[in-house]
Amino acid sequence: MEMETSAQPREPSVILPRGRGAARGAALRRGAEPSRALRPRPGTPPHQSHESLQRTQPVHPPRERWEAIRVRLATWNVNSVKARLPRLLEWLGEAKPDIVCLQEIKTTTALFPEAEVNELGYEVAAHGEGRWNGVALLSSVGLDDVSRGFPGQPSYAGEPGDPGGQAELTLIDEPDLRKPEARAVGATCGGIRVWSLYVPNGRTPESAHYAYKLQWFAALRTALEAELSQHAQLAVCGDFNVAPTDDDVWDPKVFVNSTHVTPPERQALAGLRALGLTDVVPKPMKGPHPFTYWDYRAGAFAKDQGMRIDLVYATEAVATRVSGAYVDREARKGKGPSDHAPIVVDLD
Repeated sequence: MEMETSAQPREPSVILPRGRGAARGAALRRGAEPSRALRPRPGTPPHQSHESLQRTQPVHPPRERWEAIRVRLATWNVNSVKARLPRLLEWLGEAKPDIVCLQEIKTTTALFPEAEVNELGYEVAAHGEGRWNGVALLSSVGLDDVSRGFPGQPSYAGEPGDPGGQAELTLIDEPDLRKPEARAVGATCGGIRVWSLYVPNGRTPESAHYAYKLQWFAALRTALEAELSQHAQLAVCGDFNVAPTDDDVWDPKVFVNSTHVTPPERQALAGLRALGLTDVVPKPMKGPHPFTYWDYRAGAFAKDQGMRIDLVYATEAVATRVSGAYVDREARKGKGPSDHAPIVVDLD
């Protein structure tokens, strides 16, 4: 399933309890109150634990939960949060998203610049491992039930000829005890279950990394199927490293025999949509294609030689709330940008 949307003017988000009177919510949606209203959302069961998940442990008694309306959700592969920190902070101040999914933070969980982000009013759930990979969630509408990784998430065993995994910096010493890479973090934000994902690249169709990518997708599908049984409102966002169709690459002929466009990869995406998830297709700010990634080389951005590989997949309960979505090309311009642009989605 696919839906196309357009950008809309930004209105302040409001937080409401699930199941309370519609008149109150309608008044807030019309902007009757300029600031967020906080009321508890009762009766939501906690996210189920799993022995393979690394979870935050509450220090204080569990907080009451909230449901948010008029929410701005964004996803952005920043290609190193430290290198992009000034740009990220500036963009957060300008775009004012309520929930942000980041990928390729390329730092450890402990070294994520949480204090700087906190100053802008966001809670942070980071999951990083160092030089590669890494994901994070930022939220100004609550951050509960954090899951770092998902049940059954596979680890990468390395390429043939590297049985000890020495070339893979994310692996620990014992091959049988390799830990999953930091590629997924989930949390409940304002009543929406949100996942930030950085899907393996795949490298080449002949590589072990490509087989790992397909295994990763299969495990993700199983994990999301379980998540969907608990969360009607769910959004899966991030860098999927797959262009869903030929229309999502600037020239299909260039990508023949390459990853990101192969039938098995696209079938893996179709398998996620078959769970009931909708592809929220953003509007481009320029040109006919909602590309989200442009290579740094050969002037690809100026020529609009891009790909749509950053995606927002949402359940019907979330997709029907979408009032607008766009690719923020401006964030790809200027000095020292990421090679990806953010996707911004507004929810009523």
